[in-house]
Amino acid sequence: MENILVAGANGTTGKKIVDLLATSQYFTPVAMVREEEQQKQFAQRNIETILADLEGDVSHTVKNIDKVIFAAGSGGKKVKEVDENGAKKLIEASAQQEVKKFVMLSSMGADQPKEAEDLQEYLQAKHNADEYLKQSKLPFTIVRPGSLTNNKGSGKIELKHKLNKQGEISRDDVAQTLVSVLHDTAGANDTFEIIKGDTLISKALPN
Repeated sequence: MENILVAGANGTTGKKIVDLLATSQYFTPVAMVREEEQQKQFAQRNIETILADLEGDVSHTVKNIDKVIFAAGSGGKKVKEVDENGAKKLIEASAQQEVKKFVMLSSMGADQPKEAEDLQEYLQAKHNADEYLKQSKLPFTIVRPGSLTNNKGSGKIELKHKLNKQGEISRDDVAQTLVSVLHDTAGANDTFEIIKGDTLISKALPN
């Protein structure tokens, strides 16, 4: 069993990721949360937690961690501090600990943030974090979903390096995709976009 640090574990998508990992036969979740109050929900289910703020020191979070999923976000309030610099700090700490893989939840449009009609600041922060990850020595996968919905997941997606169209996708299917690429060969050192589609996630992923 590999220990998976989930940054942003208390978020809507983060909770879904932790739930999937908790039932996995391959992975054990370690929920990274910012406040002690947030630890209780995980502790009640015997899920390990670690306290850390992405605006502060995160070096302690990756000890005894095999892989990382970065699903944290500032909700548009502190995009530079959290979405960009927080991600960079965790990437740096992961590289120092020789983490085996870093999975980044990014966003469609992060490849060309200046062309976006809105959310430019957010997409620029995601772009900068993604590029920092690519230039690190870490094995990585960067997943860029379309607009997130709270619809029930279908387990099916459309995936391309560049979809060249807008689309939406359920948080369920995003979470499942992020957990699926934790496997060493799935989407190794790759960046791709996903929206809802007709192909099973396991079949859609680049090997």
